[in-house]
Amino acid sequence: MFNWLKKLINIGVEAEPTGVRARNAKGHFVKDDKSTPNVNEAYVDGKTPKRKRKPAAKKAPAKRRGRPKGSKNKK
Repeated sequence: MFNWLKKLINIGVEAEPTGVRARNAKGHFVKDDKSTPNVNEAYVDGKTPKRKRKPAAKKAPAKRRGRPKGSKNKK
């Protein structure tokens, strides 16, 4: 069956975690209760979102050695 159709009908497909943190009556963040390992109380939907990977940083080009081209200090 098509994935988009499964998502539309919600058959056998779990919703992705939203990442919205739960808050108490004072507006403070709620912490996770470690006694319930299958539910995360720190998030509204009870699921911990996946961590996003940062893109790899580009390497700086290697430094050139010696006298620069067009320099005035030639002998």
